Amino acid sequence: MKYIDEFNDPELARRLLDEIRATATRPWALMEVCGGQTHSIIRHGIDQLLPEQVELIHGPGCPVCVTPLEVIDKALEIASRPGVIFCSFGDMLRVPGTGRDLFRVKGEGGDVRVVYSPLDALELARRHPDREVVFFAIGFETTAPANAMAVHQARRLGLSNFSLLVSHVRVPPAVEAIMTAPACRVQGFLAAGHVCSVMGTAEYPELAERFGVPMVVTGFEPLDILEGIRRAVRQLERGEHRVENAYPRAVREEGNPAAVRMIEEVFEVTDRSWRGIGRIPASGWRLRDAFRAYDAEHRFDVTGIRTEEPAECRSGEVLQGLIKPTECAAFGTTCTPRTPLGATMVSSEGACAAYYLYRRMNAPTPPAGRATQEGVAPVA
Repeated sequence: MKYIDEFNDPELARRLLDEIRATATRPWALMEVCGGQTHSIIRHGIDQLLPEQVELIHGPGCPVCVTPLEVIDKALEIASRPGVIFCSFGDMLRVPGTGRDLFRVKGEGGDVRVVYSPLDALELARRHPDREVVFFAIGFETTAPANAMAVHQARRLGLSNFSLLVSHVRVPPAVEAIMTAPACRVQGFLAAGHVCSVMGTAEYPELAERFGVPMVVTGFEPLDILEGIRRAVRQLERGEHRVENAYPRAVREEGNPAAVRMIEEVFEVTDRSWRGIGRIPASGWRLRDAFRAYDAEHRFDVTGIRTEEPAECRSGEVLQGLIKPTECAAFGTTCTPRTPLGATMVSSEGACAAYYLYRRMNAPTPPAGRATQEGVAPVA
């Protein structure tokens, strides 16, 4: 198949659904890790077409959503300072910090700009040597190579007015944290295709073996997702737990070696806090000491900011797959895209945003064994 329409073929979708129905003989709970997959699932109604034995649980695969509140507040502090051009992808501008967001900072006179690449921010630094240009470097493994390249290029060009505010996170430690959480119900994973296209699949077999869960690398179109579900259910029914690549047109076992080398040159592994979830060991990256001059957090001395999430926001439970967005009392009432309590409502990959956009406004009946709010424990 070469063209995107072929991955939306309704006849092939019906065949895959028939196979899933014929295969599933008991209840199974699968987690899709990527927020892009979540939006595709809700947009196309895939979860509603599946047999009742198969439940999809939405995972913490939205990089905007898991960026900690304290990092958002650091971004707001830096962006508010005179002489700074603060650059970000567009979906970060509405993410609420403590009392305001980047749109508010821009409205108050801060020079906040939407860019499409960290290299755009690098070009701004070259054109404005009298200004400090900061790029908000968030994301999973997918965006890390470009951010690493920007720092590499800044050093090569001798640009001393460019820096990154880094909040990179890594998928494998998050999977481990999910599986060791007391209320976890996940029995298999649809692994994020974009992440694996960069990093490959080498980190996943050990997790699949240790926790006894199948992990199927999956794409983002309807047929991609249905094929991933079909393979995961087949493994579960057979009592298997291994890594399968259902996205071979984009993912190789070794990933992208050049991208991995660039990441390893510029970044090193560190503990990282995930918004609404907590601190997960070895789950993020930070700039290596050799590139510390490009670390905005240290350059602007904002390391001491501490924050607290609003109590009424249950986005952490959504990100852990413990509840669906509509099970939060604030969903669609006090929390909307115009008045968000958490990032999951405004991010283009957030589960709450998907439910709101595609009008999934009614709370589902929780399956047997679903954790209640009182039974939820933090991942970290």
